[in-house]
Amino acid sequence: MKRVLFLLALLLTTTTSFADKPFAPESIDGTTRISAEQLVEMFDTMPDLVIIDARHREEYQKGHIETAQCMLDTEMTRAMLAKKVHNKETLVVFYCNGERCMRSTNAVKKAVGWGYRRVYWFRGGWKEWSEKGLPVSR
Repeated sequence: MKRVLFLLALLLTTTTSFADKPFAPESIDGTTRISAEQLVEMFDTMPDLVIIDARHREEYQKGHIETAQCMLDTEMTRAMLAKKVHNKETLVVFYCNGERCMRSTNAVKKAVGWGYRRVYWFRGGWKEWSEKGLPVSR
């Protein structure tokens, strides 16, 4: 009986924590929000495009958007971003797992705060990309 109660409590805690997980904001000052289709279009028209995947390396290794570079939001520093995005006028796109993931939100806020001026935010992130069956790199 104790075991059943423990498992029930664990299940309720897990379910509650997912339900309480916040949604990313609809917009972020200093950024342009884009969709998966807009990102695909950018591949064709903007050869200097830099894409930053703000998820954990393990998630990135399971699959990511082509040319995306892994840079976990909590580990991202000004110097790390500068190595990937040499000019603050270069177009840079950030994404993570989707609208219930705050990693790209955190990353774009850092980039804007550090003076990057062409920051794009793919709020739908990996969830939207994979649901639409778009190309995946591993």
